[in-house]
Amino acid sequence: MNAAVLLLRILLGGLLLVAGALKAGDPSSLAASIAAFRLLPAAIVGPLALALPYLELMLGAYLVVGLFTRVAATLAAFEFLIYAVAIASAVVRRIPAGCGCFGPKDTAIADWPHVAFDLALAAASGVVAYAAPGALAVDRVLRRI
Repeated sequence: MNAAVLLLRILLGGLLLVAGALKAGDPSSLAASIAAFRLLPAAIVGPLALALPYLELMLGAYLVVGLFTRVAATLAAFEFLIYAVAIASAVVRRIPAGCGCFGPKDTAIADWPHVAFDLALAAASGVVAYAAPGALAVDRVLRRI
């Protein structure tokens, strides 16, 4: 089980690191992607577009190294659930919103496969949170101190 949790941690963490890095350089495009879902007031969209990439980078780094693993995985699960709900909302309301999952060059349109993928990522994050920290985790070393 520890090896499976390690593998999930690395995959989820790597995905969050890549997504966060691709979003970090262009907050205005991210704000436009978030606004296209028509779920949040304009006053929240800008600050969210500034903070979200760095949240993803932080969660990704924590998952990869296995530090604060349970908390990081739980927050990642909630993030993926929120994404799934937002994308499902756009699909149901027939809003052709771009996913924006991987920065401004991501041209994928919100659809049901994206919802399923985000739900799968949330479930995988839940497994990591439940079985944390897994092999080769800083949390394991800190427990011994």
